[in-house]
Amino acid sequence: MTMRILIVEDEPEIAGYLRRGFAFEGFTVEIAADGNAALSIARERPPDLVILDVMLPGIDGLEVAQRLRSVSAIPIIMLTARDSVPDRVAGLEAGADDYLIKPFAFEELLARVRVQLRRQTSETQPSVLRYGPLMMDTAAHETSINDRRVELTAKEYDLLELFMRHPQQVMTRDVIYDRVWGYDFGGESNIIEVYVRYLRQKLESDEESRLIHTVRGVGYILRTDE
Repeated sequence: MTMRILIVEDEPEIAGYLRRGFAFEGFTVEIAADGNAALSIARERPPDLVILDVMLPGIDGLEVAQRLRSVSAIPIIMLTARDSVPDRVAGLEAGADDYLIKPFAFEELLARVRVQLRRQTSETQPSVLRYGPLMMDTAAHETSINDRRVELTAKEYDLLELFMRHPQQVMTRDVIYDRVWGYDFGGESNIIEVYVRYLRQKLESDEESRLIHTVRGVGYILRTDE
């Protein structure tokens, strides 16, 4: 599943450099140029990790980190030109998981991002997901319904995993595009409908009850009718 990174950086040149680098590495990237925009994006489209500059217009990075940390365990890597010990301590105490001094090599930042994402995954995401008759073992990459093994393609698996991690929650088309495909196919694309149909065919092949329901004009939801 495509990982989403929120980069909070008010210098367009640095923001663009980071966007290109992480996009090339397969991440979905969103940019916020100030603290208020960062908090709004994090609330509406929660990322998997935040790269946060300390010096920002309006709300500074330390306050953004504190606010994010008060409601989420999302990994935060802070970027700053300040390299004194008190500055580093302030960043970590504000809730940052890591701290990198400018200028930095992209390869080092990428390595730190991957470390944080691996840590977050191992600490917060169970390897076995269950909802109703559905079971996904993400470590073994196996799926079953009512103990019947279901063979899924990579994208079918990613899509069902998204639903399994957010049961009884409406997944909008934009969120599905972002999380499963990592880019926008355009408003006229029916790729989501096609893959939902594939999943339904496989999950209902033994006349099981429907679990993936359409929310007309919005998206889809995983729920039982019981």
